[in-house]
Amino acid sequence: MNKKNRIFFFLVLFLFTSCSFDNKTGLWKGAKEEKKRISELEKRQNEILNIDKVYTADDVFSLEKPLTKKIVLSKPRENLSWLMNGKNYQNFLGNIYLSNASNIFLKKKIGKNKYTTSNTPHSLVVHENNIFFSDNRGTVFNINQFGKINWKKNIYKKIYKKIYKNLTFAIYKKNIYVADNLGFIYAINLDSGKIIWIKNHGIPLKSKIKISKDKIFLINQDNRLLALNVKDGTVIWDIRSISSFIKSQNLLSIALTKQDYIIASTSSGDLFKANLHNGDIRWSINTLKTTLSHGTDFFKSSDVVVSNESIIFSTQHSMFSFNLMNGYMNWESDVSSIGTPIIDGKNIFFVTENGFFVVMDIDSGEIILSKNILKILKKKKQSTKIVGFVMGSGKIYSVTLNGYLIINSASSGKVDSFKKVGKIINSAPIIVDGKLFIYTKDSKVLVLN
Repeated sequence: MNKKNRIFFFLVLFLFTSCSFDNKTGLWKGAKEEKKRISELEKRQNEILNIDKVYTADDVFSLEKPLTKKIVLSKPRENLSWLMNGKNYQNFLGNIYLSNASNIFLKKKIGKNKYTTSNTPHSLVVHENNIFFSDNRGTVFNINQFGKINWKKNIYKKIYKKIYKNLTFAIYKKNIYVADNLGFIYAINLDSGKIIWIKNHGIPLKSKIKISKDKIFLINQDNRLLALNVKDGTVIWDIRSISSFIKSQNLLSIALTKQDYIIASTSSGDLFKANLHNGDIRWSINTLKTTLSHGTDFFKSSDVVVSNESIIFSTQHSMFSFNLMNGYMNWESDVSSIGTPIIDGKNIFFVTENGFFVVMDIDSGEIILSKNILKILKKKKQSTKIVGFVMGSGKIYSVTLNGYLIINSASSGKVDSFKKVGKIINSAPIIVDGKLFIYTKDSKVLVLN
């Protein structure tokens, strides 16, 4: 290396090691501090990567119950987009129109999920026939309905290489907003893939993302509910809750009501209602007080679903119904699911992790049907768990961790069919424009119609 090249090399090295990224993007707040923070994140990830079990308690629900009353379903509704986790502000899924799911229209491997030991779910969003998703290296993809890549974007530098990334998305106006488990939130133009802004909050973000009234709503690892500005990611207001370290990879849930309130669930078991505009808390309750006897330090919960005057959601041990106005408990039942409860008419539909399809009366919490749908599989294949489900034209489409799609009647529980569609699936399916979308752990996008 000649003298001129040596001078250039050391100049570049000096600039790289001493700089912090510009204030506009906010990627680094200082190289030393960020390296220390990332080292701690990596240590924590290594501690929790292998704690996921098929069941986290000995007293899992395992009761089959025949149908006690007739189940009447509403007419399936067309759904043309899926703009955020949970489909909409209330996480209300309902009975969605699905033409069929017998034909695999698209099966495309895109990206690379490097961290094979991680069961972190990566969900899809769909807008105007384009599919948006990420792998666990943090690359965001926009592909068309035929699997062609429109654009891809990865903001992470070498310092973050050893950390798996869990991204959550929401499409708002002309941008897609992305939040991650490192503390970054950023905006990408939907059409061009151009980064609009990046903000590093320095604390991992641990919830699904909702956006309304030009505010981004998220919960961070310290159980702070944040309202951020869509223009640059700066904090508008925040609500502090009891801090606890989440020993689970599933994301916390947020719902927005039609009356401009936010309903949020934290890892300490707090459920609260706050004003969307200024963060004023209207009520707050702790849902773990009745389940602390289980002696577990895990916290898993389903999405919080808002339906009329009720809030329906589940922890790892119980399904709850709360009054939206005052937070009073309507009922609690000793059955649970981390999948989003589906409400249609007077009934709640869900599938437990250990494979029981359950229908409950929304007013009383009474179980009116329970059936083990995993029994359709060969015995050695039944040692798995349900990772997600959705209702399509009166049928429940459930996916298992070991790669099966099981289809059963929502009104009778009878299993219609099943098929192997992937090696490992760890994300819930979605339905858009009469098609079923599934994303597998090995970064395959499947579209069935």
